[in-house]
Amino acid sequence: MLTIEENELLTRVTGDAPMAQLMRQHWTPVCLMEEVAEPDGKPLRVEVLGESYVAFRDSKGRLGMLDELCPHRKASLVYGRNEDCGLRCLYHGWKMDVDGNVVAMSSEPEGSPLMDKVKARSYPVEEWGGFVWAWLGEKDEMPEFQPPAFAPEKDTPVAILKIRIPANWAQIHEGQIDSAHSSSLHSSTMKPARVEGASADEKSWYRPSTDKSPRMQTETTSYGFHYAAIRKPIKNAKTHHYLRITEFIAPYYSLIPPNNNYKVASVIVPINDDETAFHFVAFGGPNVPSTDEWRAFNHAVPGRDVDHKWRTKNTLENDFNQDRERMKEGHFTGVDGIPNEDIIMWVSMGSRVQRHTDTLGASDLAIVEFRRLMADAAAKVAEGGRAIGTDSDVSQAQIASHEGVYPKEVDWRTLVAPGGSAEAAE
Repeated sequence: MLTIEENELLTRVTGDAPMAQLMRQHWTPVCLMEEVAEPDGKPLRVEVLGESYVAFRDSKGRLGMLDELCPHRKASLVYGRNEDCGLRCLYHGWKMDVDGNVVAMSSEPEGSPLMDKVKARSYPVEEWGGFVWAWLGEKDEMPEFQPPAFAPEKDTPVAILKIRIPANWAQIHEGQIDSAHSSSLHSSTMKPARVEGASADEKSWYRPSTDKSPRMQTETTSYGFHYAAIRKPIKNAKTHHYLRITEFIAPYYSLIPPNNNYKVASVIVPINDDETAFHFVAFGGPNVPSTDEWRAFNHAVPGRDVDHKWRTKNTLENDFNQDRERMKEGHFTGVDGIPNEDIIMWVSMGSRVQRHTDTLGASDLAIVEFRRLMADAAAKVAEGGRAIGTDSDVSQAQIASHEGVYPKEVDWRTLVAPGGSAEAAE
């Protein structure tokens, strides 16, 4: 367990909190590209790390992100007019381009010198892998954008669902890197089967193991950590292990072990201390689903399962629309969709878990590693140090999660080291 003080370091992500400072030393995925796809379209309010911004695509297709409030009298630019290569505030007609330059001041005399003295704060942005990434730190400290592991190339096929969750970022990350829970919570969708490795179809995911009590091993890396969940396979249990190896790439995302059709990642971005933007990503592989198929499979379809603000329609107030009759009939949770089952757990904990009161077991080794690693990393930043992952010696494009049935003598670390390899059992 963490102390109360360590939990504060881990969970506080707004203002000058050390974790917020840590995250601003990384390019941050602030919204989906689809949310700002239309030139001269509706401006988008972007909420991240306790701050609000406005993103818009201008008449020429250029993307910009500014502070939400107009530099004049602080009215919101989210409601402004996006026209003629600029965002015009409704209040007095001041207009800013994608770089924050004030290009019109309707309320000021023609030729006013004020136009050359005022500028809205703008933020560098990069469009990649279905996300808009922004640099929220000091511009003179901005590193070159590094493609994420789930989109090493700009045209890497990706399918992304998004859900806004009333829970702190850390408990969502802990859920995503927790391999042990899937054998219980997701048992109606992640089913044991006599398959050679993890498989998927339009109905379920399948695994070659019935083992609900994995043995965990972790290893710290320069970019975060990885760990193996070691289970008994259905076949050849005396001589082989079923390995599921997860990668945590600080501070925003994890790579979940793949299946035969596609790979999986979770991208988790704090909105504030008590809300988080959760993204579940399918990518790579021979049969990546379309965005519509992915959202339908996970029961996260906009307009049906989530509203126009990406908030799920299953809430604490309606008991997550849990179907107790289906549970009696054999469905484990009574709720459809892998993320929706997770959300019940994350939200039911309260918006920020008080970790000094929980009780951890052997299956929580990855959780212990995450808490220790990130609390220590935040403390280091508070003392003036560099953020975890900013000096990594591994390109993110080299990082990949793994799964498969392997002979017991295979060291799982050889599967994840850059350039390492081992052959799965037939």
